Amino acid sequence: MDIKGDLSGIAAEGSSNPKIEERHSKIGFPYQAKKFPVEFFTLSDEKGTRLRATVSEFGPILISKILELNDTQSGLVAILFKYCDDNNLPLLDLKDFKKILQYCTSEGKKEIEKDYGSISATSIGTILRKVVELEQQGAEKFFGEKSFDVEDLLKVDENGNGIISVLRLIDLQDRPKLFSTFMLSLLAEIYSTFPELGDKAEPKLVIVIDEAHLIFKEASKALLDQIETIIKLIRSKGVGIYFCTQNPTDVPQAVLSQLGLKIQHALRAFTAQDRKMIKLTSENYPISEFYQTDELLTSLGIGEAAISALNEKGVPTPLAATLLCAPKSRMDILTTEELNNKINSSQLTSKYNQVVDRESAYEILNKKLEAAREFDLQVSKDSSYNPPTYNPAPKTTSRTTRKEKSTVEKVMDSSLTKQVGRTLVREITRGLLGVLGVGGRRR
Repeated sequence: MDIKGDLSGIAAEGSSNPKIEERHSKIGFPYQAKKFPVEFFTLSDEKGTRLRATVSEFGPILISKILELNDTQSGLVAILFKYCDDNNLPLLDLKDFKKILQYCTSEGKKEIEKDYGSISATSIGTILRKVVELEQQGAEKFFGEKSFDVEDLLKVDENGNGIISVLRLIDLQDRPKLFSTFMLSLLAEIYSTFPELGDKAEPKLVIVIDEAHLIFKEASKALLDQIETIIKLIRSKGVGIYFCTQNPTDVPQAVLSQLGLKIQHALRAFTAQDRKMIKLTSENYPISEFYQTDELLTSLGIGEAAISALNEKGVPTPLAATLLCAPKSRMDILTTEELNNKINSSQLTSKYNQVVDRESAYEILNKKLEAAREFDLQVSKDSSYNPPTYNPAPKTTSRTTRKEKSTVEKVMDSSLTKQVGRTLVREITRGLLGVLGVGGRRR
């Protein structure tokens, strides 16, 4: 996850300098510059392969958690998803979801309530406002087709090296809800798609979440619970997750307790609050006979870290202060030309950047509403037509005879019968158009 935009240089070779040579002479490993195979992805208008998912793929439970809905509102979302499934109304993007919310409180209210229970207009209004809030953070660019296949995260290059997928999030720092939404959907999709592998020696996929505090910054309790559950279970799928943040306290304790590897760079104490935080952080590490942990964390230099991992029995290893190798790749960003060349040569870009907007709930419901309006307008015009009334000829001195109306004709001429007839025709036609009743549902 590239939040600051400084990770693109991993696709280019680094270069040596005296500081790097000095570092590697201390470590005992020669420095070797190297570039890595990289795919660039985006959730917004940044350059890269577009990542998308449909509303249907999220499902009612995840959508409800993202929108922070209560039980009643979540139940309504589940009803609407069920109605759309039963009536072949694909929910692909947010405009589809908004349309079904509007439809269920207007023309479609009676139809839905007949088979699925009552619909509260107040609750629907609340859900709609929350969808608009999510939309304002740019979520309409994320929801839609073509959906991203998580198997594409496992690609390797022609030399058998795993391809690093860099998600460019430079313009999403002020939109944490969208970032959290994507991360939760990605983890949920990986968990539901990947097969169980048990306790593997090395993972087949590693996810590194930089600036992890952005995930938890505005996350609701329901969202945090969902993340915690997935973090606990996803390791059996052969997936490793790394949270990177400047301060360990940015990560909730429930999530932090699930992480076996801890790499801590220097922490600086400028205030009393900083000292308390450092003291608290030091207590998250195994008790050491060699270091005063809180002092160690404030005395680490550039390229140094305190590390604790799990051994083969799953027990935390003693804390160790270490020197780190210098990055083999460029410690700077790619130029615009270099970035464009990388993106344009990607097979995934041509696969996912094509905009797909097939017929879905929005278009289907609009057609139904338009057909209903046209029919009502036609019926209204027909009902305003007043046929000429029969005026008997004036009496004359000559004898005239007039055939009396039959009983059937009298009944057919009554205004009540005309109204019943018009209503019957309207209901039958609406049923055929799929606007009302059981006859309107697709099978």
